[in-house]
Amino acid sequence: MIIKNGRLIDPSVGLDKKADLLIENGKIKAIGVFSETADEAIIDAKGYIVAPGLVDIHVHFRDPGFTYKEDILSGSEAASAGGFTTVVAMANTNPIIDNEETLKYVLDKMKKSKINIHTVAAVTKGFKGEELVDMERLHSLGAIGFTDDGIPINNTKLIFEAMKKTKELNVPLSFHEEDPNFIGTPGINDGIVSKKLGIKGAPNISEDIMVARDTMLALYSGATIDIQHISSGNSVDMVRLIKSLGANVYAEATPHHFSLTEEAVLEHGSLAKMNPPLRTENDRIKIINGLKDNTIEIIATDHAPHSEEEKGRELTKTPSGIIGLETSLSLGITNLVKKGHLSLMDLIEKMTINPARLYNLDCGTLSAGSNADIVIFNEDESYIADKFKSKSSNSPFVGETLYGKVKYTICNGNIVYKNLE
Repeated sequence: MIIKNGRLIDPSVGLDKKADLLIENGKIKAIGVFSETADEAIIDAKGYIVAPGLVDIHVHFRDPGFTYKEDILSGSEAASAGGFTTVVAMANTNPIIDNEETLKYVLDKMKKSKINIHTVAAVTKGFKGEELVDMERLHSLGAIGFTDDGIPINNTKLIFEAMKKTKELNVPLSFHEEDPNFIGTPGINDGIVSKKLGIKGAPNISEDIMVARDTMLALYSGATIDIQHISSGNSVDMVRLIKSLGANVYAEATPHHFSLTEEAVLEHGSLAKMNPPLRTENDRIKIINGLKDNTIEIIATDHAPHSEEEKGRELTKTPSGIIGLETSLSLGITNLVKKGHLSLMDLIEKMTINPARLYNLDCGTLSAGSNADIVIFNEDESYIADKFKSKSSNSPFVGETLYGKVKYTICNGNIVYKNLE
C-alpha cells in the first residue's frame, strides 16, 4: 500500500511534511515519494493529515458482564471509527479483572479485534481496597498496568505497597481520584448547578485531597502513576508542582472536561453526568492551560457506554459516564486546535506517543519498521455527530457540528475503517 500526497505529522520524531508513506507486510517501510505500481493499493491523501493511529489508554468495553452496553468487538468498531488503533480497557467488568480466569477471557476475545486492545487489571481484589491482587502473576499473563478505576482506594498503606510493586514491574498505577466522604450525588459538580437542582454534588475537594495524597506517595516511592480524567483546576496545579519536584506523575484529561462545564447538565441532563463531574469554567481553563504547558500529557476518552434506558432515569439515579471514542479527535481539533490552544502536532502527541509511552506500548509513531497503525483525517471538514458504531449513544455532543473527520483508520496495514462520504 502507498498513502500518497498527505501531510504527515508524527510527534514522536517531530515530523511535519508532505510526503508518501510506503507500507509492506503490515509495517511502515519508508517515507518519501514513490511511484505507483499495479501491485500496490493506493490511498490518495491529498488535503488530509496522515498521523500515527490514535491511542486511548482509558476505555470501558463492558465485557464481560455488561455487554448490552458495549462489548470488546463493538468497542473496537467505535474506536476504529474515531481513528484509534490502540486502546487500553479498564478492569471494572463483571466479574472484575482481578483473577487469571477473567483476564484470560478478555485477552482471548481481544485477539479477535481488528485493532490493538490491551487491558489493565484491578489493584485490589473485588475493588474493595483491602487486599492487593497478585500483580506479578497478572502482569506476566498480559495485564499492562493496574487500576481500580471507578472506585477510589482509601487505604494509604495499601496504595504505597501497590506503588512499590508496580515500580518493580515497571508498569503504571492509575487512579480514580474522588473521596466518597465528600460526595452527595456523584457525577454532578457541587456548585451553582447542583444548588439549582436542589442536590449536593461532588465538590473539587473530593478530588484534590486524593490527588495530593497519591502524588506525594509517588514522589516518595518513585513509582509511575497516572491521574485519570483530571477535572479540578486545583489538582492540575498540584500535578504541576509535583512534577517540578521530580515525581513520575502523568495526568490525563478527557475531551468533555476541556469542552464543557457544569452548565451542560442543565441542557443535557444525564448525558452530561460523569465521574468526576464537569466543573466550572475556571476549572476548564486550568485543564486547557495544563494541556498547553504539558502538565497534562495525555488526552483519554473514558469511553463509558450506557443504555438509553439507564440514561433515561431520574438524574440522581442514572449512571455516570458518556461515550467518547468517536468524537475525541474532533473535539480536540474543534475546541483546542481551532481555538489556538494547541497546535495539531501537540494534539496528536497527546493522543498517540504520550499515552503509548506511559504504558510502554510499541505504537504511536510513523517511523520505518513500526506497525502500520495510521489515521487519515481532514482537520477542516465538519460533520454533525449523530451516528455511532458504539452500541450506545450517551453523549452530550449528539447534534453538534464538529471539525476533523476521520477518513481512514489503518491497523497493522489493514484498512479497518473508511468514510469518504
